[in-house]
Amino acid sequence: MKTLMLGNEAVARGLYEAGCAVVSSYPGTPSTEITEYAAKYPEIYAEWAPNEKVAMETAFGASLAGRRSFCGMKHVGLNVAADPLFTLSYTGVNAGMVIAVADDAGMHSSQNEQDSRHYARAAKLPMLEPADSAEALQFTKLAYELSEQFDTPVLLKMCTRIAHSQSVVEPGERVAPAPKPYEKNGAKYIMMPGNAKRRHPVVEERTAKLIAWAETAPINRIEEGSDHKIGIITSSTSYQYVKEVCGDRFPVLKLGMIWPMPEQLIRDFAAKVDLLVVVEELDGFIEAHCRTLGLPLAGKDYFSCLDELSQNQVAEKLGLPHGVGIQVDQEIPARPPVMCAGCPHRGLFYTLHKLGLTVLGDIGCYTLGAVPPLSAIDSTICMGASVSGLHGFLKATGGEWDHKTVAVIGDSTFMHSGITGLVNIAYNESNATVIILDNSITGMTGHQQNPTTGFNLKGDPCTKIDLESLCRAVGIRRVAVVDPYDLAACRRVIEEELAADEPSVVISRRPCALLKYVKHNPPLTVNQDKCVGCKACMQIGCPAISVTGGKAQVDDTLCVGCGVCEQLCKFDALRGHGEV
Repeated sequence: MKTLMLGNEAVARGLYEAGCAVVSSYPGTPSTEITEYAAKYPEIYAEWAPNEKVAMETAFGASLAGRRSFCGMKHVGLNVAADPLFTLSYTGVNAGMVIAVADDAGMHSSQNEQDSRHYARAAKLPMLEPADSAEALQFTKLAYELSEQFDTPVLLKMCTRIAHSQSVVEPGERVAPAPKPYEKNGAKYIMMPGNAKRRHPVVEERTAKLIAWAETAPINRIEEGSDHKIGIITSSTSYQYVKEVCGDRFPVLKLGMIWPMPEQLIRDFAAKVDLLVVVEELDGFIEAHCRTLGLPLAGKDYFSCLDELSQNQVAEKLGLPHGVGIQVDQEIPARPPVMCAGCPHRGLFYTLHKLGLTVLGDIGCYTLGAVPPLSAIDSTICMGASVSGLHGFLKATGGEWDHKTVAVIGDSTFMHSGITGLVNIAYNESNATVIILDNSITGMTGHQQNPTTGFNLKGDPCTKIDLESLCRAVGIRRVAVVDPYDLAACRRVIEEELAADEPSVVISRRPCALLKYVKHNPPLTVNQDKCVGCKACMQIGCPAISVTGGKAQVDDTLCVGCGVCEQLCKFDALRGHGEV
């Protein structure tokens, strides 16, 4: 029975139908929902791993044991998992292993634009790239067949638009292959230099076989057109734009296997058209391959390597009528991102800002502490970089910044890659103060559990990592816990830890205001007679507070009664319901 599915949901369905047994991932937009949907199938063991490297190694272990496995991540997560990725290309697999990576062209929820197709080429691994939900399901199942046929992990490349759009899918039944027996084989799986040297030729031979397969693979298809003045090579979201704009006018070579790419098929297609045009987002990956074949073409000289493409851009560059979408004549007011009303990070960042500290930030919703009016973060690079960066900053400045610089990192990010940075601080003895923003969840990607929450992916109780004990175990003797809703306590604790001549950790602990189990106080009200319009309450940037007619106003549909703004009002104009 046909149904609408998100692209990520369709991948999860493909995992189910292909008989995948083990799923290990780390949440990251736009890949997160694959694992969340997979966890709904009781036949699949699914988990959140502490980071992507661990997830990939877990998936390899399951494959080695003879069960089909999967791990999913966003594009920057593949950077974290690159270490096992490149060596798994040499070892190959036992049972099928599929790795999904979701790119975020346009940086809707990412710190960079990164084209993961380069990883497929560099690691010499096959990569499939679906263009809708139906293909997401089909290609996931195909990936397992290729994995076992060619003895290789297979990359499945998603992107924001395919992952988060819906299209028609026809689900099938689960067909779970019999588990493959594990057989000890050191020459294949122990990658010491002597064995690895013998495995490299196997990888090159495999690539040649995959190229031959790609020449006639149905997922690389030519769609004929009436006008052969232009021939278009494309894939993924760009294929959808091309078809919306061109219909059947120009012939199209739609690539489903994006690496390795066919050679003769592309040459034959190019020979049928007057001008070859490559339409692809981000880097000129297909274009570079075509140029190595000696083919003249148009590509990135027409289509930018920046941001997403659109139907209008494709139409304009191809000289076709365009104007898709609603045209707005007036300027739309900007809606800058802001932390939620009652966000536990707000009080902490307000304190850091008032203290005038230099703050090395990290990846999470707390990165919004960088925007006005809080403006409390000086850098954000990647998961865990705040802690390691703080150590380097302090070592480089020789004590000059020791008592006025901190790092902030979330609880999930700390478990992901902050621990080793803290070990470095303890081991190499920098006078660093690290603030762990413990909101009891992985907030930015939609409230996923992590090792500090006490629950696993399926919501079952599990081991809860004690952050205080962990920090002490790695050599940090000074560990303090503070409630970020208490501004006076925040300031006192941070000043105390900064004044100490040894490394310290401050745990700012208060659950995310959006968690369903969190009970809020009644919203605050404004005593209009006492309010003088000083706007002190606006300094925290809470979306529940505004000023109208020179007086503060509280939106009681947003306010959670956290009381942070109440602590800023010198005129006692902000009060909880029932207070006088």
